[in-house]
Amino acid sequence: MAKQRTGILLAGNWIIDHVKIVDVWPKEETLSNILSEERGTGGSAYNVGVDLARFRLGIPLAGLGLVGDDPDGRSILEDCARLGIDARLIRTMKGVPTSYTDVLTVKATGRRTFFHCRGANSLLGPEHFPVDRIASRVANLAYLLLLDGLDAEDPDYGTRAARVLASLQAAGIITSIDVVSEDSDRFARVVTPALAHSDYCTLNEIEAGRTTGHDLRAGGRLDRKAIAASARELLARGVKRRVVIHAPELAFALDRSGEECWQPAHVVPQEEIAGTAGAGDAFLAGILVGIHESWPIVKSLRFANAAAVSCLRHATTTGGVVSAEEVWKIAEKYPLRKLEG
Repeated sequence: MAKQRTGILLAGNWIIDHVKIVDVWPKEETLSNILSEERGTGGSAYNVGVDLARFRLGIPLAGLGLVGDDPDGRSILEDCARLGIDARLIRTMKGVPTSYTDVLTVKATGRRTFFHCRGANSLLGPEHFPVDRIASRVANLAYLLLLDGLDAEDPDYGTRAARVLASLQAAGIITSIDVVSEDSDRFARVVTPALAHSDYCTLNEIEAGRTTGHDLRAGGRLDRKAIAASARELLARGVKRRVVIHAPELAFALDRSGEECWQPAHVVPQEEIAGTAGAGDAFLAGILVGIHESWPIVKSLRFANAAAVSCLRHATTTGGVVSAEEVWKIAEKYPLRKLEG
C-alpha cells in the first residue's frame, strides 16, 4: 500500500496573518497609527503547503484542517485551489473564526508583536482524520503545542496527536511532526508521546532543547555535542527513522541506522534579509521533499537550507520561496558558514 501512495499531506494549523505596520508601539490607553496592512499566510500546514507548491516539483499536495465560515477561511480555500492543493479534507466550521494572528510591526525598528486567535485550529481532533480517505505517502502534522484538541491528553496514547499519528502509521503513511517555538514548559509532556509514532521529527534548536532538556547553546554559541545528544535522545524516545535539528548556523540529521550529517547554513548578506518569518517552515518543506523523494541526507539538508534562504529574501512567510530549480541555484550561489563547536 505504501508503494501505491504518493504526495504529501499538510495537516494542522491553517492561519491568516493580518500584518500591520505601525508608527510606534503605544503605551496602554494611547494611540498608534497603522501605516499599511496586508494579509499573509500563517501556520505550518498553510506555509509549508504554499512552499511545496512554489517548488513546482509536481508532488501531489493535500491539506487537512479546520477553517471558519468567514472571509479568512474562504481565502485559504481559494488559495489552495489556485496552488493545486487538494483541500477536500479542510473542513469549514460554523460559529468559530478561522485562526488568525495580528502581527504589529513598528516601522522604525522592525520589531514585531503577535496577537493570536486560536479559532478553528483549536477544535482539530482525531475525528477529523479520515485515514481511509488519505492517499498521501507522507503526512506532516504541525504545529504541536498550538493545536489544543490534539495536544489534549489521551488515556491510551498520551496525547490525541499521538493517537492520530499511530493511526496514520498503521495505514502505511509515513509520519512527520513539527512543533511551535513557544516559551513554556509543556514540550516534554506534549511532544514526547508523539515521538513514538513519528517516522521523522524536525525541530529547531530551541524546540529540541526544551523537549529533551538539553541546553543547545553555551555562551550564545551552538554546542554541537549537545545537539547530537539531543538528537539521540529524540530517537531514544521513539522517533522511527530520522531526527533533524536546525538553527540559523547549521542543520544536523541523525538516522535510526546511526548515519549522521552536519550541514552548515549559508552566509547571507544582511542587506538581502527582508525578514525571518517562515524560514523554518521553508526548511521543513525542503525536508519533506527529501522524505518523499527518498533523497540522501546531505541532499535533503542542502535543499532545505537553500529553501530557507529564499524565504529570508522576502518580508512575508512564503513570498520569497522559489522553484526547486532556483533553490538549487541559491545553494550554489551563497557560501557556507564554517562549522564550529
